[in-house]
Amino acid sequence: MNGIKICGTGRGVPDTIVSNQDIAARVDTNDAWIVSRTGIRNRRHSTEGDTFLSLTAAAARQALESAGITPGEVGACIVATLSPDTLVPSAACLLQRELGLPEDIPCFDLNAACTGFLFALHTMECLLNAAPRKYGLVVGAEQLSRLINWEDRGTCILFGDGAGAAVVECRAEFPSISAVVGCHGNDTLLHVPGAETGGRSLISMEGTKVFKFAVEAVPWCIGQVLEKAGKTIDEIDFFVLHQANARIIDLALRRCRIPPEKCYQNIGEYGNTSAASIPLVLSELHEQGKIGPGSCVLAVGFGGGLTWGGCLIEFA
Repeated sequence: MNGIKICGTGRGVPDTIVSNQDIAARVDTNDAWIVSRTGIRNRRHSTEGDTFLSLTAAAARQALESAGITPGEVGACIVATLSPDTLVPSAACLLQRELGLPEDIPCFDLNAACTGFLFALHTMECLLNAAPRKYGLVVGAEQLSRLINWEDRGTCILFGDGAGAAVVECRAEFPSISAVVGCHGNDTLLHVPGAETGGRSLISMEGTKVFKFAVEAVPWCIGQVLEKAGKTIDEIDFFVLHQANARIIDLALRRCRIPPEKCYQNIGEYGNTSAASIPLVLSELHEQGKIGPGSCVLAVGFGGGLTWGGCLIEFA
């Protein structure tokens, strides 16, 4: 099977910054408590004018420009999300119309919560092997501010909005991304009720149990991807972990003996953006010139479902 590499990245985030002090004015908490437990200082929340489509389109346009390709060259589009504007039409279909992507390509949404972007990359690698056009657009996007339960001070501090995108290219000479993905059905640890269930569509999470799951899942995924790819930690330029909690990231790095300088974190400014988390980090690293042609990145995600996954991403 032909492999894929990233050839362009982009991001779209709301202008409105919500600080810990802003949160503290609304619920019983404070900046020191939030930072010590999560590493979060700010997050972006959508206001009037920030639509799901505007965020995804901004990220996608940047990624296409970064890759140096036109919309007509895209062979598939996947939007990873749990918070689209509408269930039907899908966010990907609306993005296809907005960007002018070809009409004879698959465009669909994928929901694997915070692991969604990695599930989408794995899916895109499979799709492009059977597609006549060899570029794919993968977007991770969320507007979680719409799902926040402001009566739960343990979770309302965590979540932010944003979108990150990547354009990938499929070629015979490219290696596989060595994806490792999995899930374990659990509707209690992290849950958002759906339509017509009688419950409000607000995030419900048992933080301590999710924390324990994550600190086991992340090192396991890292080890599995390295083994599958035949790589060592020294051969990886950066480790990009889902930005859920700085303590989870730091603990995973220590367990795997990964140098902290090899793991870029932006959770302090964006909070937990679920499926947008990993592509937002990739976009910032790419823009800052810390990764580029020839770079090798190992990405790991974990989230509601429960889902987990990891893959090795190279840059064309």
